[in-house]
Amino acid sequence: MLIIGIAGGTGSGKTTVVNRILNEIPADEVCVISQDSYYSETKHLSYEERTKINFDHPKAIDFDLLVEHLNSLRNGETIEQPVYSFITHNRTKDTLITHPSKVIIVEGILIFNSKALRDLFDIKIFVHADTDERLIRRLRRDIEERGRDLNEVLSRYQNTLKPMHLQFIEPTKNYADIIIPNHRHNNVAIDIVKTVITNKL
Repeated sequence: MLIIGIAGGTGSGKTTVVNRILNEIPADEVCVISQDSYYSETKHLSYEERTKINFDHPKAIDFDLLVEHLNSLRNGETIEQPVYSFITHNRTKDTLITHPSKVIIVEGILIFNSKALRDLFDIKIFVHADTDERLIRRLRRDIEERGRDLNEVLSRYQNTLKPMHLQFIEPTKNYADIIIPNHRHNNVAIDIVKTVITNKL
């Protein structure tokens, strides 16, 4: 089993890189686990209290459960991934049954902040993108997909997202084995990743 960690700031293009890698691996040999599914359980809080949580801080992530699930997969066991709702800022009652695969991709902005999690990754990739580009992508996603309004997104970006990126995300670039500048057609970087995966397998 090969476990790949893909980190980078919000809107950096992690999903694009993940999809490019998925195109190179048979569908039945790979699964993707998103850090976003592992935000800590907040059912004890009211909706108003949940909206004030700093979701860009490592404390918002249930790293213990994520590490436990990865170890289970590595041991050949099936897991039930949490399903998270960005509308309610909480986990839903549903779970996603996930079976062990030859390749497991874990993606998220904060996944390199946990040493226990980092130690499970065979390959660590950091996707880099300019600040302006990341903000534009975040605006589009939060407004179109998550029902946020413009003022809410900009306020969260200024007050939490940007400072958290500088404090907790950008420094983890130093843990990466491969750094991918996120240009739309960065075929060389993807080819390198593909070669490394092939050699590891």
